[in-house]
Amino acid sequence: MDIILYIKAIILGLVEGLTEFAPVSSTGHMIIVDDLWLNTNDFMGQEVANTFKVVIQLGSILAVVVVFWERFLDLLGLRKKSYKLGEKPGGHLKLSHVIVGLLPAGVLGVLFEDIIDEKLFGTETVLIGLVLGAILMIVADQVTKRKPKIETVDQITYKQALSIGLIQCLSLWPGFSRSGATISGGVLMGLSHRAASDFTFIMAVPIMAGASFLSLLKKLEYFVPEYIPFFIAGFISAFVFALLAIKFFLKLIEKIKLTPFAIYRIVIAAIIFFIYF
Repeated sequence: MDIILYIKAIILGLVEGLTEFAPVSSTGHMIIVDDLWLNTNDFMGQEVANTFKVVIQLGSILAVVVVFWERFLDLLGLRKKSYKLGEKPGGHLKLSHVIVGLLPAGVLGVLFEDIIDEKLFGTETVLIGLVLGAILMIVADQVTKRKPKIETVDQITYKQALSIGLIQCLSLWPGFSRSGATISGGVLMGLSHRAASDFTFIMAVPIMAGASFLSLLKKLEYFVPEYIPFFIAGFISAFVFALLAIKFFLKLIEKIKLTPFAIYRIVIAAIIFFIYF
């Protein structure tokens, strides 16, 4: 295979890994990097390129599992949780909290998948999502300058989980950013930025993995042997860079909050607007 394709795979994996879980919209970045620069569609065709993007997303998902592996074992009942002194049994995040948070966007995503794919995936809609998502993030920071009521994800209630899940529905609009919507929703519900981020990443695994596997089932015919090495290179790249990005982001979000990411999103939107229009 042409070495250029390997380089493209690594670059796109890097972009996916660095932006998938930060509240900056991986879709917006893919438009800039792939559609406006790398043009993988020209090398392998639209459908194979789209399949590749699903594959590298799975690399990012695997990174979350690695970072939160102990938490996932707890949720699945495969590891007995140890309690700190003074902590009451039952006062921790349960699988049912995650399910409650996933339901709203999961149901709407299934019901309106075709409409979203056909009507909302365009440059103009991504621009709108980038800007509106940025506004939500700034509002969340401004409204919640007081000390958060929920310091850790283990203190989350079902009401808060459902509220965050409802706000996550905004991320069905391309460019809005799933992590941007859910972290903002968590902060608005009284969670600390770190607790909101932890809950966001944990919820990401089942909803993104489910959506990705369903998408791949529809695209099996596009796993052309010629491009399998390209898929593998992108998957590994996305996994490695997502692993680094998640660990860095979880430390960074507590210090700088959401507003700097919101400003960055507006800059990205301006760049896309300038190039396209």
